[in-house]
This record gives sequence, C-alpha cells and structure tokens, in this order.
Amino acid sequence: MGACEDNAREAALDASAATEMDRTMMRRALELARQAAAAGEAPIGAVIYDTTTSKILAEAHNTRETEKDPLGHAELLAIRLAARAVGDWRLNGCTLVVTLEPCPMCAGAIVNARVGRLIYGARDPKAGACESLFQLCSDARLNHRITPITGVFEEEASALLREFFKARRGA
Repeated sequence: MGACEDNAREAALDASAATEMDRTMMRRALELARQAAAAGEAPIGAVIYDTTTSKILAEAHNTRETEKDPLGHAELLAIRLAARAVGDWRLNGCTLVVTLEPCPMCAGAIVNARVGRLIYGARDPKAGACESLFQLCSDARLNHRITPITGVFEEEASALLREFFKARRGA
C-alpha cells in the first residue's frame, strides 16, 4: 500500500464519530433500504440533510431494476434531488448518509458534488470506493476530500443485504 493509501485509510473514522442526527438519518436510510428490497431492488437507501439545520433535503433508494437504469444508485438519485433542493451543484453544507459504502461511480459523484460529510453503514469489500477497495473520497490528489464515518448501524445494514441476496439465490 502506498503512502497516499495509508493516509486515506487513517482518514476514515469509525461509528463513534457519528452524531445523534447521523444515527437518526441512518435509521431513515435503513427504512428506505427496506422499501428498496420490497420493490425487488438491492436494499440501499440514502438521505442527504443540511448539516446546520438537520433538514432532510433528499432521500432515495436504489431503482436500477425498476427503472432499468445503471445509474439508479441511491446516492446518485439523492445527490441530484439535493442539488435541486439547494439550487446549487455544490453540497458543501450537506451530509450524505447511506447504508452501503459507495461504489466508484457514487464516490466520484460525492466528491464532484462537494458533499461536506459522508456517513455509511456496511463496508463493501467487492465494490467499496471510500475505504474497502479504493479511497476516492479522501484521496489527497483530488481537489475535494471527505473523511467518511463508517460502520454506523453496520450490522443492520449488512444483514439487510445478506438476507436480500440470500433470498434472491433461493438459499
């Protein structure tokens, strides 16, 4: 692992750094994830809230299957809605809470939208781009960096995913 990767790994904070509002928003994201599962979607939910006022600006869950859209990731949908809500593409004063570690596409969108804070539940060893495989959000080479807070309600988020995919496999 290179020095930049070492620094990025150290930059991730564990769930103890989450605020009570972050935990409240993660509970809402988990509700959205359950709605996604009920619709036949991978159970991933996202909420974006104004960090100062705690007002929810956007919430979404995956819609890839129902919309037949490879871009139907909860994070991307929530970012688009939040940008409309604030009237700007920059989401510096916002916190994104999502049940699963963002993939490379979503991590790139999070950086490009200048999201102020990122909280996620389950780590994604197969596609995670904030900590597991890549550290895009905290990469010092990029012009915007976010220190993710990881593992908030990790077991609940992981269980939702395990149960969903187990049922899909028919096991």
